[in-house]
Amino acid sequence: MAANEDSSLPPVAKSGLSKELTNRIASAVVMIPLALVTAYWGGWAFALFWLAAGIAMMVEWTNMTRVEPLRPVQIVYGVGLAALTALFLMDAEFGVSLLTGLAFLLAGSLLARESVGKLWGALGFAYAVIIVLVPPIVRDHPNLGLVGLIWMFAVVWATDIAAYFTGRALGGPKLWPLVSPKKTWSGFFGGLFAGALAGFLVAWGAQRLGWTNPFGLPGVIILSMVASVASQLGDLGESALKRHCDVKDSSHLIPGHGGVMDRLDGFWAVSLILGVVLLIIRLAA
Repeated sequence: MAANEDSSLPPVAKSGLSKELTNRIASAVVMIPLALVTAYWGGWAFALFWLAAGIAMMVEWTNMTRVEPLRPVQIVYGVGLAALTALFLMDAEFGVSLLTGLAFLLAGSLLARESVGKLWGALGFAYAVIIVLVPPIVRDHPNLGLVGLIWMFAVVWATDIAAYFTGRALGGPKLWPLVSPKKTWSGFFGGLFAGALAGFLVAWGAQRLGWTNPFGLPGVIILSMVASVASQLGDLGESALKRHCDVKDSSHLIPGHGGVMDRLDGFWAVSLILGVVLLIIRLAA
């Protein structure tokens, strides 16, 4: 059925789909090894990788939402993100990092014009903080480490790939047509199944190699399902923001994907979920 539907597309449309998929694959071939290599190294290399990603996301966010004065606000927030990375690498106390983050958030917000600009600027900085800090924290965590990161990558990538191809193959009712007209419920459930399976396989394989699972395999399956749903909601949330700002892509930095936000929206949502879980555990200890 899907093949027949594809064959009915005009040559230009089929060519566009092929070019889009080719660009996505080419970008993934570059980005995935870089993410995995820096994850293996950990330390400053990994922290700087996510600092660069966070600054790019903050710049894209403030560009889209038209915060003014744009460059001064971006500079303040960029310095703030760099300061938080430096504090993480110096193993600073949680309270020091929290106060530093709040200080830069306040400084950038005060610099922005109008109440709407202040709000968008503050949200953009907070959005970037999640992606700058959570992956390095997970990599450095004694009970998660590299396995925790591989689990995050596996759930997000499996969800994204399965949702894309399942949705194209099966079609059916749209998930949220007002926000993202291409996404379907079949893609959502295909992504959910693949994400849960990928998360389980990472944890199961790591346990066989001697890793101590702090959540247990049933807990990993549940957490993987939650993360898969969060990943897809993160994608929808970013699509809603782009529609609000009347832009197609957050930027044109990554061929086939648009901007860094376009590529990391799902991973950001999973980082948020895992960051909240780790924060609750820390506060409850």
